[in-house]
Amino acid sequence: MILLVHLLFAAAIGSVVKNIPLAIILAILSHYLLDILPHVEYNIENIEKKQWEKSLPQFAKVLLDFCVGILLILILSNNQPIVYLCAILAIAPDGLSVLNIMFENKFLQAHSRIHQGKIHFLKHKKISKFWRSTSQIAVILLSIFLFKL
Repeated sequence: MILLVHLLFAAAIGSVVKNIPLAIILAILSHYLLDILPHVEYNIENIEKKQWEKSLPQFAKVLLDFCVGILLILILSNNQPIVYLCAILAIAPDGLSVLNIMFENKFLQAHSRIHQGKIHFLKHKKISKFWRSTSQIAVILLSIFLFKL
């Protein structure tokens, strides 16, 4: 799932859940829940292969995705710190996956086996791009609805 969707949904959780520790836990768990859904991801093959000289466009795409997500949160939310904390914590699992590519260790490898292998189990199933995109659009729309509560 692209970062924007994770950021937006977790921020929406932070905006509606008034119990801060619960909002934080739900935001982190939301990452894994959303990754179970069929979804589109951008190609980070050069990053995964550690071909750093070819990776700049992929890092730029990730950065742009992140910035657009933060901008949408800025526009849609009441801008309380909790919405940003929830958003950042919700993308931490993907950050751990990137760290595993860069600095392999047992903890990061275990997390990646669960995150990439078990949670993303639909990644290799034949599901059309239409349905993969529709699931992300639905989550974005749900997030906007939650912000309006």
